[in-house]
Amino acid sequence: MSRILSSLRYPLIQAPMAFAHDTELPLVVGKTGALGSLAGAMYDTAGLEKALARMKQEGGGRPYNLNFFAHRTPSADRAQQDAWFGVLRPYFEAYGLTENNIPSGGGRQPFDADALACVERYRPPVVSFHFGLPSPEYLQRVKATGAEVWSSATTVEEAVWLEQNGADVVIAQAWEAGGHRGWFLNRNPDSQSGLFALLPAIRNAVRLPVIAAGGVSDAAAVRAALELGASAVQVGTTFLLADEALTKPAHRAAIQTARPEDTVVTNLFSGGAARGLYNRFIREAGPMNDAALPFPLAGAAAGALKAAAEKQGCYDFSPFWAGQNAGLCRPGSAAEIVGRLCGGIER
Repeated sequence: MSRILSSLRYPLIQAPMAFAHDTELPLVVGKTGALGSLAGAMYDTAGLEKALARMKQEGGGRPYNLNFFAHRTPSADRAQQDAWFGVLRPYFEAYGLTENNIPSGGGRQPFDADALACVERYRPPVVSFHFGLPSPEYLQRVKATGAEVWSSATTVEEAVWLEQNGADVVIAQAWEAGGHRGWFLNRNPDSQSGLFALLPAIRNAVRLPVIAAGGVSDAAAVRAALELGASAVQVGTTFLLADEALTKPAHRAAIQTARPEDTVVTNLFSGGAARGLYNRFIREAGPMNDAALPFPLAGAAAGALKAAAEKQGCYDFSPFWAGQNAGLCRPGSAAEIVGRLCGGIER
């Protein structure tokens, strides 16, 4: 059993959600006895240092999870860039943008030497990864700090790979989950499973503790996941409605009225497959567009379009990430949300 999971009052992890929260949400979640998470991929080095310093100063020694992406940054040639901009050009022109408005850089950064240095300095109790694991050298240095290493698996194959390559805990990320798919071995949607098929299959395939993620929006789902062998559950969409989250009002409202069929997996916003709510951009460009640059490169142009539209109060190009059970989520403080999800469930 994970020593971190065993130490929690509630078997609940607040999912790390880049740009949807800062340190306030994980700090409050941690005070309840659940596990708060910080999305390390959204920070530059200075920002990460500042965030980790606050977690250390105000966290009261309680455990928390620091999450990173473990992808390998790809490249795109001129032809690929032209094809992607060809999809976006009509929208860019509508908002007075040109290709020159697309910021340079690769977007979301993978776990690198600077991030590793922060981990070695601040020694977070849990370091988790999306898209597999970092290099063996970096992984061993993370583990040398005393951190538990967790990572997402979307298939049994990925869970077994994680166990064989040094993970301490597997997060079973089901097809219902909002946000980016953590897949890294097989990106075929037909290979993806719902939580109550994926969870017991992974539980039977590995000896590691398994955390259930995807579609967990109420106490009934929490209890069901625990009955099927999960050591804990990870919840994202519900915490987007927390008072302490940075979720925009339009996003909050859309979550509360969403039906399962209102969500879709799309690559338009970053190049990586991620589940969110339908909008005009997704309907017109198609959820999975072959011209989208590979993750995370598509995000530079998509982000410029999003920013320009939002300045005019338009959210047609904004990614409203949400899981399929979003409509079951209810607002409140983070402490209230933990209480609703884990009422009567304690270690």
